[in-house]
Amino acid sequence: MSVIYLLLTISIIVAILFFIAFIYSVKKGQYDDSYTPSVRMLFDDELVIDKQEKSTLD
Repeated sequence: MSVIYLLLTISIIVAILFFIAFIYSVKKGQYDDSYTPSVRMLFDDELVIDKQEKSTLD
């Protein structure tokens, strides 16, 4: 029974460490998306052209 308590304690400590590492990486900007905004304008132009082509075909 004491092994269960030991494993439970260790798993909670590991989970807390991973959570702290996650919070630290979010605050440091690890998950900031700097690529999509520069490419988004290219995709938006394609969508506008497709809408214009459909309206001219009708």
